[in-house]
Amino acid sequence: MATPIYQTIILGGGFTGLFTALHLSHQHYPRSVILIDQNDRFCFKPLLYEYFSGEMDMAQVVPQYEELLQQSGVIFVQGSVQSIDLTQQQVQLVSGDHYSYSHLVLALGSVTGYFGVEGAKENALSFRTEADAIVLDRRLRDCLQQAIHLPDLEERRPLLTVVVVGGGPSGVEMAATLADFVPQWYAAMGGRAEEVRVVLMNHGQLLEGDVNHQLRTAAEQALQERAVPVEVMIGAKVTAVHPDRVAYQRNDQAEILKAGTIIWTAGIMPHPLIRSLPIADEERDHQGRLSVTPTLQLPSFPEVFAGGDCVVDSQPESEQEDDAEPAEHQSAQPKPAQPKPLPPTAQVAYQQGSAIAHNLNALALGYTLKPVRVKLRGTLLKLGLNNSAANLFNTIEVTGEAGHLIRQGTYLELLPTPIHNFKATTEWLKDEVIERYHPNSLKQVVKAAGVVGGVVLGAEIARRIARSLSDDR
Repeated sequence: MATPIYQTIILGGGFTGLFTALHLSHQHYPRSVILIDQNDRFCFKPLLYEYFSGEMDMAQVVPQYEELLQQSGVIFVQGSVQSIDLTQQQVQLVSGDHYSYSHLVLALGSVTGYFGVEGAKENALSFRTEADAIVLDRRLRDCLQQAIHLPDLEERRPLLTVVVVGGGPSGVEMAATLADFVPQWYAAMGGRAEEVRVVLMNHGQLLEGDVNHQLRTAAEQALQERAVPVEVMIGAKVTAVHPDRVAYQRNDQAEILKAGTIIWTAGIMPHPLIRSLPIADEERDHQGRLSVTPTLQLPSFPEVFAGGDCVVDSQPESEQEDDAEPAEHQSAQPKPAQPKPLPPTAQVAYQQGSAIAHNLNALALGYTLKPVRVKLRGTLLKLGLNNSAANLFNTIEVTGEAGHLIRQGTYLELLPTPIHNFKATTEWLKDEVIERYHPNSLKQVVKAAGVVGGVVLGAEIARRIARSLSDDR
């Protein structure tokens, strides 16, 4: 008789996968845990813009898994998954290694979706990983270096034009960030900053249908207040992407925009491994994401848990708190709560990782599993260098530098481990206070004191948000 294998494998080291592993370690999970990811570093995606712009460094935003999992008891394996056999409960890597499991956590996330647009995958740049940030940095610098040596403005213009396709949160954050620091780069080379052009294209309204939609007005205003105003093209449907231009339709007219850099942020799709699983269509949504039970298990394979971007996890709107109506607008007879898919955000993945760990531990100890109730505590949107908008608990909107401090403080509180949290926070405080506001004058001392106060206030709000995320399952 074969000896039973009591081993839990986590596929994917994003928010859901990494925090599942860390929570299992904190709970002294009695079984072996293996975390598998194709990269050697965790990418804290909400702060990838800060890494790209130089506001934060690699150690803060993309720390190594070996460092984060040190002394956790979790085994980290760097490798690409080739196949998942749900029936045999086995995972095979491209290297040829096989891993059997008693329980599996699918946390593979998503990939960039190009939706059949001609040339988009081949010619547009994505922005989801550290490698993407490096490629984009190199492309922008190459274009600026070429432009600075051209005497004719018309020749320079395409090289100095950056097009961001997609008006969701990623597109808005990218366009705002670029419109602040690319002109600075060009000016440092001796060029005229105002020649830089950043264009944001979207088929519909900005942030339409997104959890950040309540920040649309703040986003639209901030985009116009950058170092160079962002040109927002609403109603522009991209039909093709070429190496040096974008083809699109607007007002029933076909148009072309030449650009040296084209960035694609127009959507995501489930990971190919998720799409390849032998899961019936009725247990997926129209995008191919996996449906899960209230305990985040696959209905046909209860030994498999799943969370993050690769699943569609619906729960009643009344429990999400992001679209709650003010009391004076509510009808006397409350509407029945309707299931609503949760947004693919870091706070959702974070809470799902905690909940999956809790239920795995409950299974191992013979306890009852708990349904997962994710609570949305607000939204955070980066709107340029040292500028953000924060919508806290769907009640308070904070913008500008105060919003930036709250956003940074919140994400720093959610960094994976206490030591990483401490190191990143102290380095951030040094950058925010000492280097930005070096007190050589009384005026700068007062300004620095104000920043310290803002940091303290932002950190306290961030702690409360982070604590509420940790406490809720």
